[in-house]
Parts: sequence; structure tokens; C-alpha cells
Amino acid sequence: MSPRSAAVRGPTVLGTGLSLICLAVLISLGVWQLHRLRWKEDLLTHIAALKSEPPRSLAQVLASGDTQFVRVAFACPDLIARPRLRLYGVQDGQTGYRLMTACPIDAGAAASVLVDLGFEAQSLSDPTPPPCLKTVAPQRLSGLGVGVLRRPDPRSFITPPNQPDQNLWFSRDLAAMARTLGAGPPAAAFIELEQSPGAGLVGCPVAHAPLPADLPNNHLQYAITWFGLAAALVGVYVAMLFRKRPD
Repeated sequence: MSPRSAAVRGPTVLGTGLSLICLAVLISLGVWQLHRLRWKEDLLTHIAALKSEPPRSLAQVLASGDTQFVRVAFACPDLIARPRLRLYGVQDGQTGYRLMTACPIDAGAAASVLVDLGFEAQSLSDPTPPPCLKTVAPQRLSGLGVGVLRRPDPRSFITPPNQPDQNLWFSRDLAAMARTLGAGPPAAAFIELEQSPGAGLVGCPVAHAPLPADLPNNHLQYAITWFGLAAALVGVYVAMLFRKRPD
């Protein structure tokens, strides 16, 4: 048998093994995206229903353990005047900081809950109470608030480390934030205010709609892509098996 004849034969044992491994990976990724699709559809349905539901008691929600995208009502004395941390963020294309504070609660093992007061443009960033505090009507500082309870996003490998000594945070490490603020052990979720106490006044943080209106849902397209690549791999393998061999 000539070298040329050997070169045009079908896939080798090693090639077959590698093809099977690649095929398994591609199919697994496609199935995973289908699971993600089901999860995302359930989440979108939950968020759509949440927008018309009245807020629930914070203590009751924490006790239930359902802490992802739940509207809650809570009380926090001097909410906007409490010490704050700066979490780097971007809103409407503008860089700045989300202002985080801690409110005392009595919810089992949790003695505090972190509250996102809203977004402050970078040019206005200042760790002292915002200028609007002097002009906010007393009733707006009652500490009664409504927000959305949600779990923090996990820190990724590209997220810069937090710098507590400079009051600069890049991820919501709730336990570290609570310690820095001198608060007790925090709940495993934080609250995003639906409206800041000083909303509309110069120098006050601006709350954004914490219930996302346009969560992307591209998992079906991703699943089709992975399954398509798997089908293409099978097609190439079959073509190699049945390609014309020399006499």
C-alpha cells in the first residue's frame, strides 16, 4: 500500500475518539442552553407578574428564601443620611457610582440589609451626605421605602478587586460591605430602591427601574448554534467515512 493510499483512508481511531469528545461537548452545550432558556422564560414571567404585584414585607420574604426579584416594603430610619459606600457602575452610558448603605433589620441570622440608593454621576461623587439632604422634605426622609430584593451577581475573573480603604467597590460583597459600614451580618440579598428619597433634586442619587424591562433571551439561538455545529461535525465525519477510496 502506498503512502498516498493510506492518507486517503477514513478517520483513524484517534480521530474518531476526538470527534466523539467534540460531539459530546457540543451537544452538552446545546442542552445546557435549553435549560437556560427554560430558566430565562420563567424569570421573565416572574418579572412581568411582579410589576403589578404589591410589595411584600421584607421580613416575610427573607424568611421564605425567595429573594430574587421580589418587591418589598421596609423601614429604615434616616435612610438617605446613613453612611454610604460607592460601587462603580454605568447607567445610560455615564460612568459613576451606585451608593450602597446598610439598614438594621431583625430577620433571624441577618441583622442588616444592604440598600442600593441609586446612581450618582462620577462628577458628583462624594462620600459625605448628598447636597440634596438639606432640601428634602422631612416626610421624604421617613425611612419608609419600597424596592426590589435581589441577589448580587457573582464576581467574575475580570472584576477588579474591591478597595474598601478608598471607598471604591467593583462587586457587591455584601458581607464585606456590611463590615465596612459597621452593620451586623447582612441578608444574602440586597434592595434596589424603586425611588430615591431625594428623587428629582440636584445632587441626589438617581434610582433606576430595578426590574429589568429588556432582559436578553438568546438561549434558543445559542442552542441552535451548538446543535448546528454538532450536526456539521457528524456530516464531516460521515463524509470522511464514505469518501471514495483508491482501488
